[in-house]
Amino acid sequence: MKLRHAVLITGLAGATVALAAGRPAEPHAVPSAGVEWTTVRPGLERGSFRYSAPGEGRWTRVILLHIDPRQFRLRLDAKLSEDLTSAVWTVDSAPPTAVAAWNAGQFNGIAPWGWTVMDGLELRPPGTGPLSMAIVADSSGRVRLVAPDSIEAMRAAGGVMTALQSYPALLTGSGAIPPQLREPGSGVNVTHRDARLALGQRADGTLLLLLTRFDGLGGLGAEIPFGLTLNETAELLRAQGALRAVALDGGISSQLLVRDAADTRTTWRGWRKVPMGVVLEPAP
Repeated sequence: MKLRHAVLITGLAGATVALAAGRPAEPHAVPSAGVEWTTVRPGLERGSFRYSAPGEGRWTRVILLHIDPRQFRLRLDAKLSEDLTSAVWTVDSAPPTAVAAWNAGQFNGIAPWGWTVMDGLELRPPGTGPLSMAIVADSSGRVRLVAPDSIEAMRAAGGVMTALQSYPALLTGSGAIPPQLREPGSGVNVTHRDARLALGQRADGTLLLLLTRFDGLGGLGAEIPFGLTLNETAELLRAQGALRAVALDGGISSQLLVRDAADTRTTWRGWRKVPMGVVLEPAP
């Protein structure tokens, strides 16, 4: 499987270079408006636009979900093999009640990294890292993106039903991009391009999920992990009004399912199976 993926990536990379040589570069601009939004169901909208970044990021399709957390509940969904030795969750594992589902944060083997609370039960304690951030949903359904220095206080206060810790933070405070995403030598690869998955939050509490896909070669190889830098991802989310944001597990793990009121599924699959995903379900 890994060999097949490597061959496919190599072939598409060569084709992409050939296309780039014969096609003028499109302008590099961060859209702040003009996204065409489609209502999936009340409280859930889907948007999409083409984005041109340098290099292999030239052909990037950005998919956005705008989520009103008052209408939905966010929870974790896990799936392992029967012998508990491998991760097997994909968006196809999401329950029929899910209106959307996507893969969670980074993991090691079958264990998610960092603070993990599932259905009110803490499975893993918080991890440490200056660029980590937690996505927390309490018993009322309120969702917050929590800085690492505030995690312990929230943990001690109780009432947490869902918690997922990931890294790196893309936007902090009131929309500041961490300098580590721009400055080489700060522990983050600032030039690496990849397929991205991230979650942001606006000032009104609504959520923005961002997924990128390679959009060259007529849509062939959309799952190939060509795309944006972390800084570009942060800029896109900020342009859409996010004040806080964190990267989830991108690359070949990134995947998304959206199901409308007519039970029509739209799916962006990944190559890698993961131990845990995030499920969005209607609020009780």
